[in-house]
Amino acid sequence: MPKEADHMEDGGDKESKEEQRQGASGETVRKRVRANTPSPHRGNTPQASPPRFVSVEELMETAKGVTNMALAHEIMVNQAFQIKPAELPEGSLERRVKEIMHKAFWDCLEAQLKEDPPSYEHAIKLLAEIKETLLSFLLPGHGRLRSQIEEVLDLPLIQQQAENGALDIGRLSQFIVWMMGSLCAPSRDEDIQKLKQITEVVPLLKAIFSVLDLMKVDMANFALSSIRPHLMQQSVEYERNKFQEFLEKQPNALDFTEKWLEDTVKSLQDSAATGGAASDSSLHPLSVHNHAYLRLLRWDHDSDPFPETVLMDQVRFQEMQQEAEQLVLLSSVLLIVYTTTGDAISGLPGLMETLKNTVNVLLADMHTPSFSAQEVLATIGEKLCVELSQCLSQHGYSPFSADRKSALKGQISAAIQPDNTVRMLMESRVHNYLLASLESSQHKTPPPLPGGLAPVSKELKELAVHFSRLVNYNKLVFSPFYQKTLQKILAPGESPGTDT
Repeated sequence: MPKEADHMEDGGDKESKEEQRQGASGETVRKRVRANTPSPHRGNTPQASPPRFVSVEELMETAKGVTNMALAHEIMVNQAFQIKPAELPEGSLERRVKEIMHKAFWDCLEAQLKEDPPSYEHAIKLLAEIKETLLSFLLPGHGRLRSQIEEVLDLPLIQQQAENGALDIGRLSQFIVWMMGSLCAPSRDEDIQKLKQITEVVPLLKAIFSVLDLMKVDMANFALSSIRPHLMQQSVEYERNKFQEFLEKQPNALDFTEKWLEDTVKSLQDSAATGGAASDSSLHPLSVHNHAYLRLLRWDHDSDPFPETVLMDQVRFQEMQQEAEQLVLLSSVLLIVYTTTGDAISGLPGLMETLKNTVNVLLADMHTPSFSAQEVLATIGEKLCVELSQCLSQHGYSPFSADRKSALKGQISAAIQPDNTVRMLMESRVHNYLLASLESSQHKTPPPLPGGLAPVSKELKELAVHFSRLVNYNKLVFSPFYQKTLQKILAPGESPGTDT
């Protein structure tokens, strides 16, 4: 931020920053929440609690609380979160009205300055607003800059100069541009240079306000990044309290969450009954909870309502689900290639990365409506056969026979089937790794990588980190609600523990 205060921790008007933060980003968060809120008329709807009549005021207050909770959540879980300047939609009535009002204001200012003698009423108001904005950028240690601003933009003196016809707006504007250059972020240097090239007073003042608005956003984002590491505990308590307030007004607000946990317990019990991997330890609340989160990576978003406690992160979980599915298919194809081709290509430098990049490029649009799995896998088979033939030839091995090419293409095309043995194996290993990452996240030690996943180890580890971070934050916020639910689901009288 300010070039004379590169190590600034906070500054400016905190209340105004909060307003900017909510104004500029609240709508984005609200749109995401609205877009992903399950309809009460969708399938698998649990039995709701008896309705309770609430006033319009209560509903408005509840909606505001949920919006604020969503904004606080977005700031914490989205490390790339930034406030952006608010822009009205192109062609909207609001934008048109704003443009007309602004044009009328600046036309009036220009007319006042052209009067004989000039009238400075509007200009002095603008200078006062600019002065206030510049002072809001300063830190307590910026005494010299504060003194300069107070001295040059001395409003009583400016008023006297205006009354005596001695006011030099151009000189004051140049000082303002110089001061903005001292306080702005490096990314605004180009904007400052453009200001210096404007010679007309009214266009310059108009441009100054545009750049000041951008500097306000820069200041708010810098303050946000500075305090984010210190916000964790406060944010957890804030979100939990806001959700509790919402729950008091909407008693059935945990219906989908309870069904999510109930279905997870039933799935683990069924697995244990059929001799699966589940055991008594898997019905421990912590294990149930981890398996429940893993189920979010297999979710049918089109038909199953998403649990309320993770609704604000539905888009993130859906993106992770798509990443996991792509890693499963990618690793399945590579395993088929190396299993079919044999020892001839093992250890050849750079081959694995070449094959991986080829497959990755063709799977990039895997989750778009236009994606045709059969066509893409057929293309992948063709391209991999060509690259393998060239590689074998370059290293003195016998070329790929027609039968081996046909067998490889057939196995690759079959990998898209949900019951394909290789695909099921790789899916199990990917999900087991993500589950193990949740279980080991408290110990800060990553789990061992399952066999066959070495080619995608980098991507899988990054996915595991993002998945664990999001899950652990959600646990911190909603653990009291999960504990009560799990206590009801598990055997009567059994304590759900505290580590959920």
